[in-house]
Amino acid sequence: MGLREDLERYREVGEQRRQDLSEFIQYGDLGSSRPDSVRIPIKIVDLPEFAYEQRDKGGVGQGDAEEGDPVEAEPQPGDDGDDDGDPGEEGGEHEYYEMDPEEFAQELDEELGLDLEPKGKKVIEEKEGDFTDITRTGPTSTLDFERLFKEGLKRKLAMDFDRDYVAEALTVEGWGPATVFEWARDRHIPVSKAWLEDAYDLLDADEKGTWTSIEEMEDNVERQSTAHRIRQEGVDEIPFRREDERYRYPEIIEEREKNVVVVNIRDVSGSMRQKKRELVERTFTPLDWYLQGKYDNAEFIYIAHDADAWEVERDDFFGIRSGGGTRISSAYELAAELLEEYPWSEWNRYVFAAGDSENSSNDTEEHVIPLMEQIPANLHAYVETQPSGNAINATHAEEVERHFRSAGDVAVAYVSSPEDVVDAIYEILSTEDGS
Repeated sequence: MGLREDLERYREVGEQRRQDLSEFIQYGDLGSSRPDSVRIPIKIVDLPEFAYEQRDKGGVGQGDAEEGDPVEAEPQPGDDGDDDGDPGEEGGEHEYYEMDPEEFAQELDEELGLDLEPKGKKVIEEKEGDFTDITRTGPTSTLDFERLFKEGLKRKLAMDFDRDYVAEALTVEGWGPATVFEWARDRHIPVSKAWLEDAYDLLDADEKGTWTSIEEMEDNVERQSTAHRIRQEGVDEIPFRREDERYRYPEIIEEREKNVVVVNIRDVSGSMRQKKRELVERTFTPLDWYLQGKYDNAEFIYIAHDADAWEVERDDFFGIRSGGGTRISSAYELAAELLEEYPWSEWNRYVFAAGDSENSSNDTEEHVIPLMEQIPANLHAYVETQPSGNAINATHAEEVERHFRSAGDVAVAYVSSPEDVVDAIYEILSTEDGS
């Protein structure tokens, strides 16, 4: 095994020693990652390197010493002595396991037992699939010969009968074509009057009256089935008809792009202190990575609100703090306006909101809930972040949960510490998974 293989092996060991995904979501440094690359710390594994032996050379210089004044080496910073030197300020070297959002989504599915299947909406391409559809007209090259043969064979079997057996009935004394035709019809023998008349004309005079009764003929002449006769004699011809012709043409398959727009709403009022903001970031950031990994095209909208709402950039979303009051409906009004650029017929939609559940009087019941009902989305979710437990006036989450209790597209999660984050993410994503 060469040095390159050794290095690869050490790298594999490092990847196996990376931080657990749940632990990373709860306690890891999410800010070190980028929107398109998740960086998960791994425990350091020292890679092999060459070390050169430092032998004692007996002071500065080499070779035999001449008599004279001794030469003293000047002390260097960091040498043993009374001066210990300044402590180092550089941080240790860190290693990371990097994964794209698609891999992150796959691992989170495995970790939480999820199986979210993104819905394709916008048609971006139509292509021909297998020749599975059938029409009555088309070019000869697409004629379905197998079907045509089967239809002809079925007609052959339906029209076929034991001609020798029927011809014997014509030799019954006193019987002619008309009588035999009625007899054959009672026995479901598909013979025509024209055939009977032609066959009767071919009989010699001494053949007519061979049997004294039809019962005598039936007792002495064995009737062969069509299947038995075909096995013995084969099939000379198949009666094809134009109405049996069918032409194959390809199934048209629509390629749909899996588009998603995610609206993240955050309360930035004065009550949203640092711990609450951190819990929002720990919940929303993995959700963004997950949905970006699941869909072909993902766009994100970030809305901050106190009593009013405004759109912000992602880099500013988690850090904003305002001294104003709280009116959550202002954020949903803005979300409805911004989502007009993303038609529901072409885009999957997720509307996630988070805060400490404090809201202005009656705003939840009179405005927020009706707005949530009016905004079509795959999933609405609200995440309550209350590190110290529920405040007396923090009722928004409970009101939303109570109203949408039987709905399959609304999730409410409660996060009071980092330990609750993974459960909250599961609550949200499993609601979408089962809707």
